[in-house]
Amino acid sequence: MPSLKDLRDRISSVQSTKKITSAMKLVAGARLKKAKTEAESSRPYVNRMQAIIDNVTSNIQNIENAPEIIKGKENSKTHLIVLMTSDRGLCGGFNTAITKLAKAKIKKLLNSNKTVKILCVGKKGFDHLKREFKELIIDSILISTQKKIDYEFAAKISNKILLMYENEEFDIAHIIFSLFKSAIQQDAQLKQIIPVLHDDIENISKKDENKDYVIYEYEPEEEEVLKNLVPQNVAIQIFSGLLENAAGEQGARMTAMDSATRNAGELIDTLKLNYNRSRQAQITNDLIEVISGAEVV
Repeated sequence: MPSLKDLRDRISSVQSTKKITSAMKLVAGARLKKAKTEAESSRPYVNRMQAIIDNVTSNIQNIENAPEIIKGKENSKTHLIVLMTSDRGLCGGFNTAITKLAKAKIKKLLNSNKTVKILCVGKKGFDHLKREFKELIIDSILISTQKKIDYEFAAKISNKILLMYENEEFDIAHIIFSLFKSAIQQDAQLKQIIPVLHDDIENISKKDENKDYVIYEYEPEEEEVLKNLVPQNVAIQIFSGLLENAAGEQGARMTAMDSATRNAGELIDTLKLNYNRSRQAQITNDLIEVISGAEVV
């Protein structure tokens, strides 16, 4: 049974931890408001860019002659997984959910005899995958070195990916990030960014009869328009993913620290109860010894 001093030290230690988790909760809550606004503000741009690309691709007459970055390569052997996580922990299962989806995708590709390359954006993604897939990781980019997540940072990552594609280092690229929904809910997402068309070429030309399509005439041709749009779309998708991750990280951290603070409070109550019981038992034992001694005399 622990001594009274041990219980006092434990209570003091848990109280200090409670103060830290409570402070971290307040900090995460303050940062969440800004991160949430930035993430939600990026969504209309992402959706509009995707709508434009879908509209342009639907008007391409001869999809077989389109550039490979649009239609894809015939032999899609090498896949690039861009895994976006955070650099810091103490945010519950935020990073675990993202890496779990990444591992499932990687294993599926490997089982299909595909070659996989992994680009980690964020330290935690590298830490989660290095034991099992270290030989597949080609680079790791830290986020904490940036003062803030901005479009310029996303553009650097995008340029690196596009340069790899031009050098034929991969055929298909996916990004994996966490879509922010609320402080207690973030959903891991897998999104293809290269090539533009996701489905089989034969199914691209088939249009939904129940949907109204607006016909546009493009100058220059659709293929030329997409050559400029696709690089911008890659950068915007990565930028949006980073913003969604930032909001999700702060929301998950706030929730985790709130839970830790409440658990610390409950543990303190339990320790105090045990301390009072032990103290009362010691006082009782001392009284018994005094009374027994007095009777002997």
